[in-house]
Amino acid sequence: MNYRMLELIAPPETAKEARTFVEDEDILGLWSDNLEDGCSILRVLVDANRTEALTDALTEKFSHIEGFRIMLFEVQATLPQPNEREEEETDEEQEESEEKSIGRISREELYSDVASGSELNVVFIGLVLLSTLVAGVGLVRDDVAVIIGAMVIAPLLGPNVSMALSVTLGDLDLGWKSLKTNAIGLLASVILAFVMGLVMQVDLESQQLINKTNVSLGDITIALAAGSAGVLAFTRGVPAAIVGVMVAVALLPPLVNVGLLLGSGYMNLAIGSVILTTTNLICINLAGILTFLVQGIQPRSWWEAKKAKKATRIAIGIWVALLAILAVIIWYWNLSVNPL
Repeated sequence: MNYRMLELIAPPETAKEARTFVEDEDILGLWSDNLEDGCSILRVLVDANRTEALTDALTEKFSHIEGFRIMLFEVQATLPQPNEREEEETDEEQEESEEKSIGRISREELYSDVASGSELNVVFIGLVLLSTLVAGVGLVRDDVAVIIGAMVIAPLLGPNVSMALSVTLGDLDLGWKSLKTNAIGLLASVILAFVMGLVMQVDLESQQLINKTNVSLGDITIALAAGSAGVLAFTRGVPAAIVGVMVAVALLPPLVNVGLLLGSGYMNLAIGSVILTTTNLICINLAGILTFLVQGIQPRSWWEAKKAKKATRIAIGIWVALLAILAVIIWYWNLSVNPL
């Protein structure tokens, strides 16, 4: 089980009222104490997939109080193990408990994780360049193990997932930030791969390199699954590097392939990799948005939810239209254009 420690800081009267309120909720432990500055602290141990409902309820009830603050901490382990349910629990209580469980981490924790992965900094650029170097060598050498090593780094997972989340929440600032980070990351990868194509001897006998120039409708399925898996990694608290490999399968190798082939002068082959990369980008973001929606990710307030719903409809419409156009292009490419 995944647990979270929720800490509420507020004036003593508010903390006492909050304690009474929380006692009626489905929690695993509850402690309170007074602080030296005249405030009180309330600590609540709760299952990770129940934190959103509890924080929303507390925020709605007490956020207007001066000095009110909620902090959320991940609990690595707790001994003895909490007794989450009584053996004599009735069917009605079980149904109510299941309704409260959202099966994922809270919106706030998810936002924090995703937003941090979309930051444009030296570390991000460094990871993009390193993964591009490793992937480029693997493609030229036709070495699957080396390509997988590049995908483990998975630097492009964060900005793509944050783009999908920004649409789902109607967060324009996060959306522009994610788009900028993603665009610079993609551009940096292509430029470095292009330089590698100029200085390295690109052998067309490399099966891995040639495979990334062949695009089919089956690649759409792979990219959709990759986007959904990437989102699930964040919402379930799974280490991003684990599922980041799947996103990288659909994104990084064909992207690096574009630069390698352009740098080596194989323009016709590069077109196939461009189509594959574009298709994967669209599918990953479309699947990400849909997965967030299925998991019930939405803003807390109704007016923000209304704005987010409109943004989501527009984004889904655009992604679906682009995907349909690319599907036609892929069909035509395989029918008469692809020289292989």
